[in-house]
Parts: sequence; structure tokens; C-alpha cells
Amino acid sequence: MKKKKICVISSSRAEYGILKELIIKLKSSKKFKTKVLVTGSHLVPKYGSTVKNIKNDKIQIDYKIRIKLNKNDKFSIIKDMSNYLINFSKVFKKINPDLILVTGDRYEILCAAIVANILRIRLAHIHGGETTLGSYDNGSRNAITKLSFIHFVSTSKYKAKVIQMGESPKKVFNVGSLSVENLIKIKKKDNFLKNIMNFNFNKKRILISYHSLTINIKKGRKDFNELLTCLKQVKNTSIVFSYPNHDVDSDYIIAKMNEFVKKNKNAKLFKFVGQENYYQLLKNFDCIIGNSSSGIIEAPSAKIPTINIGERQEGRIMSKSVFNVKAKNVFNTLKKIYKLKNEKKINFTNPYQKKNTAKKIIKELNKIKFNEIYK
Repeated sequence: MKKKKICVISSSRAEYGILKELIIKLKSSKKFKTKVLVTGSHLVPKYGSTVKNIKNDKIQIDYKIRIKLNKNDKFSIIKDMSNYLINFSKVFKKINPDLILVTGDRYEILCAAIVANILRIRLAHIHGGETTLGSYDNGSRNAITKLSFIHFVSTSKYKAKVIQMGESPKKVFNVGSLSVENLIKIKKKDNFLKNIMNFNFNKKRILISYHSLTINIKKGRKDFNELLTCLKQVKNTSIVFSYPNHDVDSDYIIAKMNEFVKKNKNAKLFKFVGQENYYQLLKNFDCIIGNSSSGIIEAPSAKIPTINIGERQEGRIMSKSVFNVKAKNVFNTLKKIYKLKNEKKINFTNPYQKKNTAKKIIKELNKIKFNEIYK
């Protein structure tokens, strides 16, 4: 029986963290011939050259699309997108896959979806139907959904939304979150901080994961500066910043993080620590603060509360362990969270957590009849 040829695309550290275990399972399957295409910030030193983490996991990278990322203003991003369109078309023509598998809402992935649609290659989309009103990624995600052939969503509400958008109910599957499935498999290491991070941590520790508010740059900058003002008040606490994505105005966020770390010895900035190490941070820290999806989707399963700032994640389904506040109120909210944690009054029930997520995706991919005309 002829193997089904699948191309999996990863353009950022976050996507790879989601797709890792699924890629491993697809690569080991006798029913699929899986090719891995790596691009985007994975191949850029500024963002940690995270392609090395894929290599360390002994996953064969079959194709690379190396784009010299321009500045992160709007028109530079558009220029990058034009390069992605051309290069994806060249690689897809060479691979000639039966199906392309993507996740999320990055503009690189939107480019891949557009090319796949023109070339009439089936597209499988993970994490469709979600809402993030504070980011232009929201529109990209919905566009990718409409260009996709089959959908793997993370909650029943998102399944209903994708169907409401006009997609066939027979091709929309509520499988939960791959990243949550990956996280819960990893056991907490009590000696992790001392042995791996090479930093003298205090007993109290908070993780900062903040990205550009791409639909309102001025508001995003104001929120982040107010957050930094609050963090200056936090005493006897280690503060770890993680790098933002390559988005409009991300350079401003990076510069402000570097400035804060230089002036505060209790703070450290990491470009990328690796997905498993990031999960260990979640499991070993007291709170995650910012506007990252990891604070909404993964953090509850790591039993760590989230202080979510601003509008970037507005519209997502959230656990009761997520506290939505204005940036200027972070310090007082943090004190409240420590009190609630000590009293064990935080509910960490995670709406994104389900069993056998990767297996369910592979099961449905295997049912696709690739010999039928793709309409």
C-alpha cells in the first residue's frame, strides 16, 4: 500500500513545541511518509536558532526555507510574506505532498496555506476556531481555517465556531491541545533550576512571557512599561523573561526586556530554553505573567496561575486560574495569587486538556481518501 505523503511545517519555537510528539509519531508510522519543513525564526540567531532543538530531538529536517527577516515594522513583515509565498511554492512543488499539516496563526503559516490552496494540496489545521482579539493573528487564523481541508480543534466551543464558519462537521474534530498533552507527560524535576538554568534563583519565582499587541502598538507598549514598573516593586523574587515572537514591534519589547535585566540582578532573559525546559519553568515557578497563549492553554495543567494582561488573548476560553488584569494592577494581583495559592483556593481545571490528542489526529489523517478529487 502506497504511503501517504505528509509535509509538517514549523516556523517558530511555539509551533514546534506543539507539534513535536505528533511529528515523532508520524515519522515512525508505516502508513505515512512524513517530511518536516522548517522556516521562520527557527533559522534566525536573534531568536535563538531554535532549529538546533529539533536536531537535538533527532528529528530529521527534510527542507529549510531560510528567509532573511527584515525589520519588524508592518511593511517589512509584508515583504517577508512575499518571500515566503515564493519559497513555499518552490518547495511544495518539489515535495508534491498529499497533505500539509500546520498549526496556529503565524503569518508564515498563512503564506503556506495560500500556496497550498492555489496548488490544490489538502491542508490540515490545528488550533483553528480560537479567538485573540488583540492580535492580527486572529484574522490569519480564520483565513487558514477557510483554506483548510480538515480541522483539529482544542475545545467543543472552537469546533462549533469552525462549523459556523462553513466548514463540514465531518471534517472538524475536537481533540484537545497537543501542547498540553506534551506537558503532562513531563515529570517535574526539583533540581531543574540549579542544574539547567545556571542562575541563582530565589525561593519566589515568576515567569514573564509578553508579546506585541499588534493591533494597537501604542497600547501594547504602555501595558508593557506599566508591567515593568510593577516588577520593580517585586522583592526577593527571581524574574525570568522569555523572548517574544518575531512580530510588528517585537524589537521594542526585546530592548525593554534587556534594559530591565541590566538594571535588576534578580532578572534574566532567555531567547529560548527548549520546550521541555520551558515546561519545567512552568512547573517550578509561582506564576506566569504577560499575554502569551501558554499562560492560557498550558499553564493550568502545570498548576501555575496566570496573570493575563491586556487584549491580546481576549476571546479565548480561559481556566479559572487565569486572572485578567490591567498592567498597572499586576503587583497587587500577584500578592493576591500568593495568598490564594497558600490557601489552595485556585482552580486549575483546564478546558484544553484531553487524552490521546496525537493519536486522534493520526487516526483521522489515516481515514482521508487522497485518491478522491479535492473540492
